Amino acid sequence: MFTNKEKEIKLMAELDYEYIAGLVKKAQKGNSDAFAEIYAATYQKQYKFTYQYVKDAYLAQDILQEVYILVLKNITKIKNPRLFISWLNQINFRICLNACKKRSQQVQELGQTADGKSLADVQAGESLNPEQEFARKNANEELMEKILSLPPHESQVIIMKYYNEMKLEEIASAMDISRSTVKRYLAHGRASLEKILGEQKGGINIG
Repeated sequence: MFTNKEKEIKLMAELDYEYIAGLVKKAQKGNSDAFAEIYAATYQKQYKFTYQYVKDAYLAQDILQEVYILVLKNITKIKNPRLFISWLNQINFRICLNACKKRSQQVQELGQTADGKSLADVQAGESLNPEQEFARKNANEELMEKILSLPPHESQVIIMKYYNEMKLEEIASAMDISRSTVKRYLAHGRASLEKILGEQKGGINIG
């Protein structure tokens, strides 16, 4: 449980990016109390995003442990402390993505079907020979590389919607943006992907 002082610090930090930037500067100089304040200020929103992404409370906690360990190890690399929250979001997103990819691979190795549907999932009941499966896997990996080449906010909403099947409202809540902003990011990201993959036969099909 937080003390009244910790709650006050948490509220201030959430509402004031300049305050967080100040904490980051202190943490970069080795101030452990400043890092503890950063953790208290950001954990709940990061957990909310992580849980909505992976749909598993225990996995979300493990991911966040890894996130904050990486943040602590690399916080001195931030040149502009005002961008700390964006940097933190990107770290969390990448680890969530890697965790989901690893979980999907484990499920496939067990000969089961993953719950989530990727952009290039085959239709239900369709059987693939080894050559087709190899081609599908390569196509999935290539498409993911293209998605990750987009600006972070666009790649995030595309993956959350089409890979994790999250609703627009869930994405908006997880990213702390409006539903209309989510739709705008999706539209621009889709257009960018269409342009990137335009020379490939069939283009891109993301619903």
